[in-house]
Amino acid sequence: MLEQICQLARDAGAAIMQVYDGERPVDVAHKKDASPVTAADLAAHHIIKQGLAQMFADIPLLSEEDPPAWEVRQHWQRYWLVDPLDGTKEFLNRNGEFTVNIALIENGAPVLGVVYVPVTGVMYAASGGKAWKEVDGVRRLIRVNHAHPPLVVVSRSHLDAELKDYLLQLGEHQTVAIGSSLKFCLVAEGKAQLYPRFGPTNVWDTAAGHAVAAAAGAQVHDWQGKTLNYVPRESFLNPGFRVSLF
Repeated sequence: MLEQICQLARDAGAAIMQVYDGERPVDVAHKKDASPVTAADLAAHHIIKQGLAQMFADIPLLSEEDPPAWEVRQHWQRYWLVDPLDGTKEFLNRNGEFTVNIALIENGAPVLGVVYVPVTGVMYAASGGKAWKEVDGVRRLIRVNHAHPPLVVVSRSHLDAELKDYLLQLGEHQTVAIGSSLKFCLVAEGKAQLYPRFGPTNVWDTAAGHAVAAAAGAQVHDWQGKTLNYVPRESFLNPGFRVSLF
């Protein structure tokens, strides 16, 4: 299953790059929440939706670009949770920090996750309690790594006052800002040690990265210490959380 999902992410990434490279128009629109959506988001969504329906017709899909009504999904125990293009703002800013996110949720937990970076072709994936990174066709297992001072990874687009106050109280550390679910992946591969998040995220923003980080040994907890979960609920919003080594 994981290999099929990785290939599906590559296919979606190729469609995104056709827009990114100017082969197709961007066609920017805005949703009700004012977030942007482009032709790349929609093209990737259709590829993933069609591919999952063909390969795993018995598993329902929750995608950012076509979320089912609450009445449809409220009793789901196993489902795909997808962000076809995570980091649309980064895509529009042309900094390469956007990803294709595909996760399999079972009983509220992300048990399989793929995070693909179309610009570089780098793939992060997790299944069966192991996480790996593929670069230029070469795979290696990844694992969290302690470091002092810790490197704290933060959102490039959401530096809110609550986060600034948290960082002031954290003690000695370094910070780096990056877009999309790559923040989870930096912790997973040991390049960063902490990703704190206070600003809003949706379940499709985090599920695949959560799977990779958890399989690499990280903890993904809300600010009350509970593991972030994806049990269906009416709102798509996550609570604030942190990805850390403890």
